[in-house]
Amino acid sequence: MALRSKQQETTESRGPLKIGEVAKLSSIGIEALRFYERSGLLGRPGRTQSGYRVYDIDVLERLAFIKRAQVLGFSLDEIKRIIDDKRAGQSPCEEVRAIVRHRLQELDARMKEMKLYRKELGAALAEWDQAGAIDGHICGLIEGTEIESSLSETRRAERRADLKKR
Repeated sequence: MALRSKQQETTESRGPLKIGEVAKLSSIGIEALRFYERSGLLGRPGRTQSGYRVYDIDVLERLAFIKRAQVLGFSLDEIKRIIDDKRAGQSPCEEVRAIVRHRLQELDARMKEMKLYRKELGAALAEWDQAGAIDGHICGLIEGTEIESSLSETRRAERRADLKKR
């Protein structure tokens, strides 16, 4: 059983929480809470007779989970799938491991790319230091440089490949 803070215990004794109270206790803005609700990350809250959203204390645990998952690099879509798996009575742990495994592979590829880019950029700077000022339309140093790896081109290629997979 999770230990609850004094603030949560006080809140529990007061009953349902309005959206402003949830925002204050979770440090998540009201608009973000509404977005999370529309996106299916949060269950539909109850409503007062005047239409105000009211949440039970469990929403704070859900929001803490969402924040923790985001810190770990999960997208909101991935978090929603994980939550949906749990709602359906399935353990999302295998999917979580698969997502993290894939993310680590992506990071390894980017790190390799960054090392190559750094090497090429360092070589360009060494050439520029020897050359001094070079005339050009704007800057001859940039205009005359041919760096083989382009981070932005590699990322565009990765995005195209990801889109083809879907």
